[in-house]
Amino acid sequence: MNAFAKALHALPEGPYLLAVSGGRDSMALLHAFAEARPGALSAVATFDHGTGEAAAEAVELVVRECMGRGISVVAGRAPDRLGAPRAAESALREARWAFLRAVAEERRATIATAHTRDDQAETVAMRILRDASARGLAAMAWPSAGVVRPFLDIDREEVTRYALRVGIPFVDDPSNADPVYLRNRLRTDLLEAAERVRPGFRAALVTVGRRAAAWRAQLAELVDGLGARRTGDAVVVGAEALASLTPEGLAVVWPEVAGRAGFVLDRRGIERLASWTVRARPGQQIPLSGGVVAERTARTFVVRGAGRESGG
Repeated sequence: MNAFAKALHALPEGPYLLAVSGGRDSMALLHAFAEARPGALSAVATFDHGTGEAAAEAVELVVRECMGRGISVVAGRAPDRLGAPRAAESALREARWAFLRAVAEERRATIATAHTRDDQAETVAMRILRDASARGLAAMAWPSAGVVRPFLDIDREEVTRYALRVGIPFVDDPSNADPVYLRNRLRTDLLEAAERVRPGFRAALVTVGRRAAAWRAQLAELVDGLGARRTGDAVVVGAEALASLTPEGLAVVWPEVAGRAGFVLDRRGIERLASWTVRARPGQQIPLSGGVVAERTARTFVVRGAGRESGG
């Protein structure tokens, strides 16, 4: 059994929705999954970013391959306003994930992506450049709800060898080399240069992500011990439990607490919230970025979206 089959057999029972772009890595995922776990495969989802002929050709390839294998396939396309040349990476990513999650919810399936160890190294590098905390540096090593990444411990070179060995068709989209996108510049310039100067640099980035994920797991256990709980679209934690923490400790704990309701706090918001928590009195509120509001009640702190009812 090869590394790909082993990785796929290690996944829990399905059903799975494969995110397949038509590129080499995702087409390898489609081929390997169809061979190793056909019974767990619900469907394939493919998304046209609208960035040019190659993107449309890639979707056509995915659809053709799925039809030839008798696999259900769902195709989507980014709105025209996003498909202009050199569209923002974040906008295209958000559109793709909104599509994938909608299809997965409809089919009650878990999304499986073809992200590799190299993708993880690139993501960690991007997070470092953006001055991310340890929480952010975990990147894809930290589980994402409803998503699995079976190839995350496999190098991109190994995926390439596998694709060539079994003759997997794929489309090489030129946008994947366009230097306007940060990930592409990191891959072709910074990381390649760093690897030449310091062999094993990518592996070191992966290790950073793995250690950050372990730290996040320990933090999650700590927050569990504080009694944080999700109530609808809000998250509630006891005021007494937080009283023993310093502002520095609160700055570490609050992002994990808020994240349980899907809220992402920026660095300034974290600092403001940590400082406010120490002096807050029942009935007081503090607005944070993204329409998030923190409230102090008689016995709890509640973090929720603006306009929602208090959960504590």
